[in-house]
Amino acid sequence: MTLDAADRQLIDSYQRNLPVCERPYEEIARSLGLTEAEVIHRLSALQEKQVLSRVGPVFEHSQAGASLLAAVAAPEAQMDLVAARINRAPGVNHNYAREHTYNLWFVMTAPDHELLDEHLDELEHELRLPMLRLPMVEGYHIDLGFDIDWEALS
Repeated sequence: MTLDAADRQLIDSYQRNLPVCERPYEEIARSLGLTEAEVIHRLSALQEKQVLSRVGPVFEHSQAGASLLAAVAAPEAQMDLVAARINRAPGVNHNYAREHTYNLWFVMTAPDHELLDEHLDELEHELRLPMLRLPMVEGYHIDLGFDIDWEALS
């Protein structure tokens, strides 16, 4: 797959520091000498090509309400069904399978701890499966931006 100079600049410039404003794509466009429509089209195309998996901000969750890592022990034959039900729960932002007794792990968020507990209680009751609730004890910042050696990829 070939990415042109504008795609590369878009990726390099905005892995971090996505503008927080009413029209972030317009601001990105202005900084790159593109139109807002071009930026949106390029980002969509990069996602379709699976160059990018997600476009959006990452928030400090402790400042935006409550969140919790949870896991359930789903019977292997029901993994897809249980995962689909978890994904429909309010506040679930990702869900993934792991090789462990507790084999479906997910993060749930809510505006406050009371509502978070209520949503987890409802989900646990409906699933009728053991659930681990793992509140964050200490936060770590993991920078998921990468310096890309475009020459090596050519």
